[in-house]
Amino acid sequence: MSRLESLYQELILDHNKSPRNFGKLDPFTHYSHGINPLCGDDYEVTLTVSDDVVVDAQFTGSGCAISKASGSLMTLAIIGQPVTTIIRLKNLFLKMLLTDTLTHDERQQLGKLAVLEGVKKFPARVKCAALVWRAIEDALSPSATATVSTE
Repeated sequence: MSRLESLYQELILDHNKSPRNFGKLDPFTHYSHGINPLCGDDYEVTLTVSDDVVVDAQFTGSGCAISKASGSLMTLAIIGQPVTTIIRLKNLFLKMLLTDTLTHDERQQLGKLAVLEGVKKFPARVKCAALVWRAIEDALSPSATATVSTE
């Protein structure tokens, strides 16, 4: 097993066992509910946004280790960031999962999130990693629907 594969497995297991920012903010300013009907992943994302900066973020729900780890890593990456930065990060993360066109610079911008690139080896699990990011996309959208699905 390569060092990257080992790191990928360790990170998934750690963030699944002890997810960071797992819970529901009360009160919150932004919300979305993400569902993956094929595998049963089901998460709610709550945010507190002030002056276009996400000052707090939490997620709650249930799902596989990949979806929970992705949510945990996502909240760590977005807290304290301007909404524009989060949208750019979300686009890069989804580009990483869905294409092979990520540049070295873009991978660097993803930081620790880049380790989830290993999910691409399991195409059926890509939607698991993307679910909470689709929920963030919805929560921060001016036309938020409050519920997104991977289907």
